[in-house]
Amino acid sequence: MPVVARFQGIVITMYHETGTHKLPHFHARYGEHRASYTIYSPAILAGVMPRRQQNLVFAWAELRAAELIANWQLAQDERPLQQIKGLE
Repeated sequence: MPVVARFQGIVITMYHETGTHKLPHFHARYGEHRASYTIYSPAILAGVMPRRQQNLVFAWAELRAAELIANWQLAQDERPLQQIKGLE
């Protein structure tokens, strides 16, 4: 799974998927926790994440929405994804 961002121990990935959910989304990992998030109006699609990290993911997604959408389109076209800056 291509990593598009890393910040504060959180790893953000995105890839082309067929099947279950076609909504523009990305995946986050933090330790053993895994979750999928929508890009538009960030919300959790599946999985669990500790509250603090979930809030960081939401804040990051709101700041980087345009870059996430651009990467979503690249993923759908099965093209290489761009790195996205994390939270500082």
